[in-house]
Amino acid sequence: MDELTLIQKIVVWVIPVIFAITVHEVAHGWVAKQYGDNTAWMLGRLTLNPIKHIDLVGTILVPGLMLAFTGFVFGWAKPVPVNVRNLRNPKHDMAIVALAGPVANFLMATGWALFARLGVLINTNEISIPMIYIGIAGIMINLILGLLNLLPIPPLDGSRILSWALPGRWGYYYNQFEQYGFYLLVLLLMTNSLGVILGYPLNIAKNLFFALAGLQ
Repeated sequence: MDELTLIQKIVVWVIPVIFAITVHEVAHGWVAKQYGDNTAWMLGRLTLNPIKHIDLVGTILVPGLMLAFTGFVFGWAKPVPVNVRNLRNPKHDMAIVALAGPVANFLMATGWALFARLGVLINTNEISIPMIYIGIAGIMINLILGLLNLLPIPPLDGSRILSWALPGRWGYYYNQFEQYGFYLLVLLLMTNSLGVILGYPLNIAKNLFFALAGLQ
């Protein structure tokens, strides 16, 4: 997308980014409600209205700066609150709640791939090119968000899943590292280690979804 102007990039990315981070959080809250926790529902967070989920830094500032200086976009929304004490089987159910976010992202990536494929089939530049660009943006933001959240680094979703898999109180001890998780992520990002870790699975996933989109 290097050939696009900044305004064109904003137009291409804004809808996929908003949907990616909003649906990810709603998925957590919706699944938590199915397992007995109504916290997100009572706080009005089970809605696709992005205003309810916007985080000033993660939804606006970081994506805007990344788009302006790197041409690539990433962001996050306000986490949906989940009261684990309300879940019927807290350890197991919390793992399912955590998994719901990345699964939602992979389903959205599928939807954006089909959207791009429709643009390919229409084969009219005025319609096809915008659809393909937006579809590519939708695929990429959802794959990155889904794969990143599967990393077993507290408080990412993958850490909740690993916590469930660990025996006895090991899960509890593991979760105590949550206060350091953000700093570890920043370190991985600054040293480009995060790109190395995600690079291989992201490349495989991208090829699969681009093939589905008819772009391979």
